[in-house]
Amino acid sequence: MKYSRSLIIGTVLTLVFLAAAALSFVWTPYDITLLDIPAKLQGPNLAHWMGTDQLGRDILSMVMMGARTSIAVAFLAVGIGMGLGIPLGLFAAARHGSLLDEVIMRGNDLVFAFPSLVIAILITAVFGPSAANAIIAIGIFNIPVFARLARAGALSLWSRDFILAARVSGKSSARISVEHILPNIGNLMIVQGTIQFSLGILAEAALSYIGLGAQPPTASWGRMLADAQTLASIAPHVALVPGLVIVFMVLGLNLLGDGLRDLLDPRVRVVRT
Repeated sequence: MKYSRSLIIGTVLTLVFLAAAALSFVWTPYDITLLDIPAKLQGPNLAHWMGTDQLGRDILSMVMMGARTSIAVAFLAVGIGMGLGIPLGLFAAARHGSLLDEVIMRGNDLVFAFPSLVIAILITAVFGPSAANAIIAIGIFNIPVFARLARAGALSLWSRDFILAARVSGKSSARISVEHILPNIGNLMIVQGTIQFSLGILAEAALSYIGLGAQPPTASWGRMLADAQTLASIAPHVALVPGLVIVFMVLGLNLLGDGLRDLLDPRVRVVRT
C-alpha cells in the first residue's frame, strides 16, 4: 500500500512532538524552575540550542515541557468530546425525528454557538484559571462537533440493508448503534478527532496566552508567547521558537488527519489517484 505524502509528513511531525513530551517526563536539558539571570536572552548556542528567555531559562526545556501540557490538554479535551458527543449523536440518530432528537440537536447548537474561549472565561470566572478548567472548556466545545458528525454518519446508515436485517432479527436500537453503526463511522471519528486535536492545541495556546490556561510554574507554549511579546524586537527567538512550535505541531496534526482520510476512505483515495 502506498502511503500519501501528507500521512508520512504528518506522522513524523506528530511523533517528534509526542517523543519530546514523553522525554520531558524523565529528562530535559535544564530545570525550567531554575533562573539564570546572567544568561538571559541568549540566542541559540551550543549550551542552549534554542536560546534562553528573559529569566535565563532554557527555551528547549520549556518547549519540551510545554509539549507535555499542550498535548495532555488537547488529548483529554478531545476525549471528553468523543466520549460524550458520539453517544449523543448515535442516540439522536436512533431516535431521528423524535422530540429527544430535536432536544439533543438544539442543545448542541446552543453549546456550539459559544466558542471555547467564551466557555473558558465563564468557567474560570467561577472556578479560577487552570489547565483542568481549560480541558473542561475545550471538551465542552468538542461535544457538539462529534455529536453532529456521529448523527449525520449514523443517519446515512440506518436505511441500509444490513441495518434493516439487524432490526428484523430483533436487535435493539442501542445494540445496532454499538455493533453496526459505530464500527462503520469509526473512520470519520478518527479523522475528526485528529482535526479537533490540532484545534485543541491552538485553543490551549490561546487560553494560556490570555492567562486562562495552565498556570506557572507549569510550562505552556501560549504563555511563552505572552511573556515574549514585549521582547520580539530585542530577542526575536524568544517569541519565534514557541510560535513555530505551535505552527509545526498543528501542521503535523492536520497533515496526519488529511493522510488518514485518504487512507481510511477508499473513495477519496480513488479520486486522488
